Parts: sequence; C-alpha cells; structure tokens
Amino acid sequence: MDFYTLLFILATLWVGPFWFAMLLQPYANKTAHLMNNAWFFVGPIVIWFATMLLNPVGLIDFVNSGAHPEGFLVGMGAGLSSKSGVTAMWSHMVAGDIIATRWIWKDSVKRHNNIRLIRASVFFGVMLMPIGILLHLLFRKSNAAAQSQH
Repeated sequence: MDFYTLLFILATLWVGPFWFAMLLQPYANKTAHLMNNAWFFVGPIVIWFATMLLNPVGLIDFVNSGAHPEGFLVGMGAGLSSKSGVTAMWSHMVAGDIIATRWIWKDSVKRHNNIRLIRASVFFGVMLMPIGILLHLLFRKSNAAAQSQH
C-alpha cells in the first residue's frame, strides 16, 4: 500500500467515530462533548496539508489550472488525476462533509428533532452531503416548535 492510499484511508476513517456518535447517539452527553472541539475535522485537514507538502507540484498545477490551454476544467482534471490529487480532493471533501454534518446534528439537537430525522440527515450528511442538508432543512422543527416543547 502506498502512502497516498494510506492517507486516503486515514481521512475516511478519521471522521468515522464522530459520525457514528452523531448518528447513533445524537442526544448523548458524550456525543456533545466529542463534537464540541475541533478534532472532528482536524485529521482530514492535516492529511490535506501533508498531501500538499508531499507533492507541492500538485498545488501549483491546481493554481495554474485556469491557464490550461484546453480550459479550466481540463486543467483541474489533470491536477486531480494523480494519487496525490485524488487524496487531497478526498480529504478536502471529507472535512467539508463532517463540518456540514456537525451543523446538521447541532441544529437538530437544538431543535429537539425526531431521532429518526436526525439519523437520516446525519447519515446522508457524510454519505451525500447535499441530500443530508436538504433533508434537515425540509423536515427540521421550527424554532417556535422547539421552544414550545420546553
């Protein structure tokens, strides 16, 4: 297994414990404690930086992708078509997904949403982030409904 494959796997596995805590025990104090620090996204960000340090040419290629003779998308595709490019892109996506999922979870708990809705939104928050956000926004309780429960 090469180093980029290892980094790819580590970025994926890093967010697992945080995601499972939000998914399986959204209202638990342990989950709140776990999610109230920056550790949930630090791993993928560090992996992104490590990937960029291992292959700084990839970052230079990304910056120069707009100057590619065949256009920006072709230039970006060329930059992402390497192991380092895919690893950097993946760690970036994983970090974004877990940050968005944390927001979904935190807002759901604040609004006292139904646990099944929280779990569906959190599940898709990491798996297919736009769907997780859409589910959350469509079916979350309003602030007034959440306030009236107390």
